[in-house]
Amino acid sequence: MQKKIEEFLTSLEVEKGYSENTRVAYKNDLGQFLHYLKSQAEPRVDNWSEITRDHLVAYILHLKTDRQYVSTTVARKVAAIKSFFHFLVAEGFIKDDPTATLDSPRVKKYLPRAISQEDVEKLLEAPSKRDTPRSLRDRAILELLYATGMRVSELVALNVGDVDLASASARCFGKGGRERVIPIYERAVQALETYLNNGRIHLLRDPEQKALFLNQRGLRLTRQGLWLIVKGYVKEAGLTVPVTPHTLRHSFATHMLRGGADLRNVQELLGHANIATTQVYTQVSNERLREVYDEAHPRAK
Repeated sequence: MQKKIEEFLTSLEVEKGYSENTRVAYKNDLGQFLHYLKSQAEPRVDNWSEITRDHLVAYILHLKTDRQYVSTTVARKVAAIKSFFHFLVAEGFIKDDPTATLDSPRVKKYLPRAISQEDVEKLLEAPSKRDTPRSLRDRAILELLYATGMRVSELVALNVGDVDLASASARCFGKGGRERVIPIYERAVQALETYLNNGRIHLLRDPEQKALFLNQRGLRLTRQGLWLIVKGYVKEAGLTVPVTPHTLRHSFATHMLRGGADLRNVQELLGHANIATTQVYTQVSNERLREVYDEAHPRAK
């Protein structure tokens, strides 16, 4: 059970770009919850899939009465637990979310910041200072992140067959397994083509390996590995603002909207719509999405 908490904490860093202090707070809150489950919960549990709403209600009562925490502290701890279970469901670790019917406490939400187009250019150009298989891979990664606004988990899950250079598009599977096809601007296509022809072949160890982006051992690049790559180029580019892979996703959306793209179209490209709004997005044709993309994306011009 502790392993899933560690994976969640990694996702907060890689996907969300949360600060170290915030991650420590989540770690402490979830650690306290796990200790309660192991020592006091009835019935006892050995897996996150065994947690029920009754466990959660009992824990909240424990926080309020036995520990006598103030309401704001309880709200924070419940928010951490809800975020954790949302993660478990999204990643397919559990099927049902036991926190779904719990009241959502009001807590301050983290809003990542976009960086300027000038800073994006500096970051995307940083790998070009070298001509190695790794630098070709890294250039393709950065270009694709900004070209599509993909989540880190979506990008590292890509297989070679998910990228169609002829149609300048990439197919990925978002939360809930929803598939979407995202246009790619020409410079990202060129970076991917160069990587596939001159970079990936030198990283490949197993001819049967389908992963698009490989690490030095020829295995699929991990989320943590990608985070370290971005972190290195942020430093190399001399950027003084906090930047994570999620920052490029947020910058993609912000710059598209500033370029005149419709909010609903951008949400479809990002793939973070709920069921109701997804039904609206499916009415937009792929041709219109391509037009919106080409008109609005700053690097497609």
